[in-house]
Amino acid sequence: MTEDLKARVSYLRGFTEGLELGEESKEQKVLHRIIDLLEDMTDEIEQLSVDYEELFEYTEAIDDDLTEMEEDFYEDAEGVDDDYDDYLDEFEGGFSMECPNCREIVVVDDDLLDQDASIEVTCPGCGEVVLVDDEEWDMDIEEMPEETDGKE
Repeated sequence: MTEDLKARVSYLRGFTEGLELGEESKEQKVLHRIIDLLEDMTDEIEQLSVDYEELFEYTEAIDDDLTEMEEDFYEDAEGVDDDYDDYLDEFEGGFSMECPNCREIVVVDDDLLDQDASIEVTCPGCGEVVLVDDEEWDMDIEEMPEETDGKE
């Protein structure tokens, strides 16, 4: 495109020189300045075209690199999702805890936690209470006290 513009401006320069208007005529001076301006504009357009091509190639390289990174990331993330699902499956149906008194493992079933009544779980080994839910935890977020980070 810029070669075509340069050729057209060169044609105009040759055409105006062939008019033989005289070197010092006002018309000749105006035409030369217009052609000089057109040459400057053509040079700027050529530089913009070169800069555009460089930026386009650079953007394509960044896009290729990003695509590779996304593929690597999501490849790795698939394994993480599977691990997380396995982790959730491990705790599905309840959870277990260690009795602070006798160190025996106490299993708490999800069905027990879904009850509306207060809950008290005792250790089967020593009879010690290991979990109490007397519904005092069921407060709305608006009722929760705000943390102050030690600043008053």
